[in-house]
Amino acid sequence: MLISEIFYSIQGEGELTGVPSIFVRTSGCNLRCSWCDTKYASWEPEGEDMEIDAIVAEVRKFPARHCVVTGGEPMVAKGIHELMAALRQEGYHLTIETAATVSPGEIECDLASLSPKLGNSSPDPGEVGDGWAEKHEQVRLQPDIVREWIHHYPFQLKFVVAGPGDLDEIKGLVAGLGEDVPPHKVMLMPEGKTAEQTRERENILIDICRDNGYRYCRRLHLDLFGNTRGT
Repeated sequence: MLISEIFYSIQGEGELTGVPSIFVRTSGCNLRCSWCDTKYASWEPEGEDMEIDAIVAEVRKFPARHCVVTGGEPMVAKGIHELMAALRQEGYHLTIETAATVSPGEIECDLASLSPKLGNSSPDPGEVGDGWAEKHEQVRLQPDIVREWIHHYPFQLKFVVAGPGDLDEIKGLVAGLGEDVPPHKVMLMPEGKTAEQTRERENILIDICRDNGYRYCRRLHLDLFGNTRGT
C-alpha cells in the first residue's frame, strides 16, 4: 500500500476536533479537487510502499487510541479493508476520511467522515490534463454511495464551502439523500489553505450555520500548525 505519511497530532476537523490521533495518509485519489491541500497524496501521489504489518507497527509507536485513515482517497488504496481490519484487531477507534465515492464494503470503521465534493471543487481542465476534469465531474458526487455509508456507520457530513452560493447545493444534496440527516451532522468547513484564508470565510459560515442548524467545522490544525505536513 502506498503511504504518504504516518504521524501523531490532534484531530483538527469534525466531531472529534482536539482528540489526539494517529493519522495514516494513503497516497492516491480518484478526484482532482481544485483547492486540494494534499496534492502530494492526490494529484501527484508520492510515498512509500508498505506492508500492512509495517503500517500497524508504525501506528503502535504512538500513545493515542484514535486512528484516522485519510488521503488522498483511502478507499481506493489497495488493501484498505485489510488495513482497517488489522487496526481493529489492535483496538483503535477508527475514523475514515473519504469523499464517499466508493462503497464501504463492510469495512471496519467507527466514524465515517464523509466529504462529498461540491461544484466548487471542479478543477480547471488546463491544470489537470488527461481528462481529469471530466472524470472529476463524473465521480465527485455519488448519492447512492453516501446513503450506503450513512446506513451502516456513525457519520458526519463535511462540506468545503467557498461562499454563500454553495448553500443551495448543500441543501439540495442533503435533501436528495432521502435520509433523516440531523442538521448538526452537517458540518461546514471554510475553503482555504491557510488560517488567514479560512478566517475570511468564517463569519459567513457561522451565519449560515446559525440559520440552518448546521455545525461550523473549524480547521484547527491550520490555526495551530499552518498548512504543513505531519500535522
